[in-house]
Amino acid sequence: MSLVKKGQWVQIHSVILSLGDRALQIPDDTKSVPYEMRTKGFLMDNAQIGDEVEILSFAGRVTRGELVAANPPYGHDFGIPIEELIAAGKEFKDFQNELGDDEPL
Repeated sequence: MSLVKKGQWVQIHSVILSLGDRALQIPDDTKSVPYEMRTKGFLMDNAQIGDEVEILSFAGRVTRGELVAANPPYGHDFGIPIEELIAAGKEFKDFQNELGDDEPL
């Protein structure tokens, strides 16, 4: 395993609430898993994947967890397109063009 150096952008994982610590009133499917956190930040000391580490976030917060990735990519998106919203967007653009207002909002 390779060394991840201090100051490198990383991602950690930690368990905030274990199964027994979850609130009683939450849905059963939610109760059946721990409440977990994944956080990205700058590694505060040299480490290897799987080590317990501390990171410094952009907000200046120090967080502790298991090092799971070095240089993690941003993997978020807005999901699949919703046909009704695509149609509504086209309708709005057509309406805007009819009014002669082609300036973006």
